[in-house]
Amino acid sequence: MRKSYSFNIFLLFILVGFSSCVSKKDIRYLQPSESLTINEEGLVPYNVPEYRVTKGDILKLNVVTTPNGDAAQFYSSINASAPGTTGNSSVSGGNNASQTGSGHGGTATYYLNGLKVDSNGDVNIFGIGYIKAEGRTLEEMTREIQERVNENFLQGKSEVRLNLDGLRYYFLGDMETIEITGEKVAYTNQLSIMQAIAMNGGLNRTVDRKNITIHRKYPEGIKVAKLDLTREDAMNSPYYWLQNGDIIYLNTNAKSINGFGKEPLQAVTTGVSLLTTVMSIYLILTKL
Repeated sequence: MRKSYSFNIFLLFILVGFSSCVSKKDIRYLQPSESLTINEEGLVPYNVPEYRVTKGDILKLNVVTTPNGDAAQFYSSINASAPGTTGNSSVSGGNNASQTGSGHGGTATYYLNGLKVDSNGDVNIFGIGYIKAEGRTLEEMTREIQERVNENFLQGKSEVRLNLDGLRYYFLGDMETIEITGEKVAYTNQLSIMQAIAMNGGLNRTVDRKNITIHRKYPEGIKVAKLDLTREDAMNSPYYWLQNGDIIYLNTNAKSINGFGKEPLQAVTTGVSLLTTVMSIYLILTKL
């Protein structure tokens, strides 16, 4: 009777252990989903939201003109080419703001000399004045700045280039994901969350792929969204495509917290150890 009881307890622990393991369905990306939206050509349509500038953003402005453009001195005396030189001149709306930031957190040059969106949602461009930035796209701002620059250059003799210092996003996870956690910079106009994950080495078994949380900033505030990366219909979500400033929270899978381990072997080992402890205590108590 006692042997049968012990065997049943052992089986119970084995079943609990295996049920607590992370399964293939928990870790496979973009599994087939009937709710995936495709067009008549069988393609998943792009659902890339256009980024709108928010307060606190820092922009990089270059005005490209000919070396002999006198108005170049009006915008910046640092980047304007000297008379008689050849090639193009890249002048900025600040002092040498054309230098690009790189690495974690950007460079001091970019922070100190870039165009900062102030508390009123405006940027102040030397030689032009204040331009409304908050809530506008970079393309809309570029068109207005180009019109203002054309007042000082001959038509077709200048080109305004307005950009962010790359697409900055942030991964935040637990200790198991320490290698992927941190600020990331991608010098591209479009970046999907799958591309970002691939660029950073992928996710380990502890991450709950069904419960990825994204915090996205808008001019009105921050919005929280959820993504299930195990379903291919995640590609239909506007949050599948990252925007500047996105924070991606890598939540820990509950099955990785319960102590039974991430893999079947670990679960069995933990279960056997726990069963041995329980049986030892039971035998001691029955002898008292």
